Amino acid sequence: MDEFAQALRTAITNRGLGLERLREHLSQNGVSVSMATLSYWQTGRSRPERQKSLQAVVHLEHILQVPPGHLSELLGPPRPRGRWLRHAPAPMSAFWPFPSPVEHALHDLDTQWDDQLLRVSQQDFVTIGADRTERVFRSRQVLSASMNGPDRWVVIMHIDDHHRPLPQINALKNCTVGRTVSEPADGLLVAELLFERPLRKGESVVIEHELVNQDPCPPATSYERKFRLPTREYVLEVTFEGDAPSAVTQVADGSEVKPGRTLLDVALDVRPGSRGFSWTW
Repeated sequence: MDEFAQALRTAITNRGLGLERLREHLSQNGVSVSMATLSYWQTGRSRPERQKSLQAVVHLEHILQVPPGHLSELLGPPRPRGRWLRHAPAPMSAFWPFPSPVEHALHDLDTQWDDQLLRVSQQDFVTIGADRTERVFRSRQVLSASMNGPDRWVVIMHIDDHHRPLPQINALKNCTVGRTVSEPADGLLVAELLFERPLRKGESVVIEHELVNQDPCPPATSYERKFRLPTREYVLEVTFEGDAPSAVTQVADGSEVKPGRTLLDVALDVRPGSRGFSWTW
């Protein structure tokens, strides 16, 4: 039996929880793991390697009352499994059509912690004015640290019309605005959202911020969120204060969506790529 399996089995025994009760605790935290999988982990028949499984281990440490990071550290590096090998995440600029300006804007900001924050939940709330312009984007992130030290979240905002003023960023909950880089000629705003304190491994934080457009606000024709790393949950709500659009399309697959004064997109286990809506009036 390997070290991880032995430590997990010991922690389960010491806590006095059966596998069914342990599975229920995980489910209450939004983590779905079968009893068979838990049994395989504690006997060494298999081990957590996928992103969802590694996130489950973070929750197990809390439920079993072991020191944060204790079980995760025993896993070591993931083992190759045939052709399904883990690859390093793409750079932060990889999902932008013109990466060079993004790389330049990120140069003076601290992005070292981005890969160490597990995306538990991303929620975007977009308000479109009665005059069909982009007014306010409000975002809520739930993040979990995979190691000690993460103390910030980096926001990248891009607007298509480079002749319009960039939005103003405001911190709303559990964070403050740190360094910002504005590149109006490229339509880019990049900013640090600083946590109240550095996170410990396995610790989570909920932060909220908003982006407020300045007059004259740009015409609203779409909203798109780019995902560089997997995200467990994504919620997008677009509210139209005036008339509903006449036609709406999903950014992810180009499918048509029934128009309305509120558009809602809810997705689980989101992979790297883009989600959102585009519309016409």
